[in-house]
Amino acid sequence: MDPEAMLALAVDEARAGLAGGGIPIGAVLIGPEGDVWGRGHNRRVQDGDPSAHAETAAFRDAGRRRSYAGSTMVTTLSPCWFCSGLVRQFGIGSVVVGEARTFVGGHEWLAENGVAVTLLDDQACVAMMAAFIADRPELWLEDIGE
Repeated sequence: MDPEAMLALAVDEARAGLAGGGIPIGAVLIGPEGDVWGRGHNRRVQDGDPSAHAETAAFRDAGRRRSYAGSTMVTTLSPCWFCSGLVRQFGIGSVVVGEARTFVGGHEWLAENGVAVTLLDDQACVAMMAAFIADRPELWLEDIGE
């Protein structure tokens, strides 16, 4: 599966999160053979859980595995430090990032530490987050801890 096709799955998750009253960030965890292990979207608002980020939701959906080597985390937005730490902690080998214009998280740190990072700069992801930030700035600032 190419990076754009993987990102399309994460975008679907982001849209589901927005439709549910939450923050439009989506993620999927893809196994080494290209199969979807897990998917999720940011559920901080819906669940009242500050740790319910898209990447953690996809990771939890993937379930317990002996190893995450060779897997790819695909996310619509540059992963925050919390989610970047998850990638490093569990040895997820690559990350595909939809965009990093509206928020620059830890993707550069991941690359510096041996994780293969593909930054797509996807215009649909940029537009979705920019519109959300303009519509709900207070919720966005809460999400990024400001």
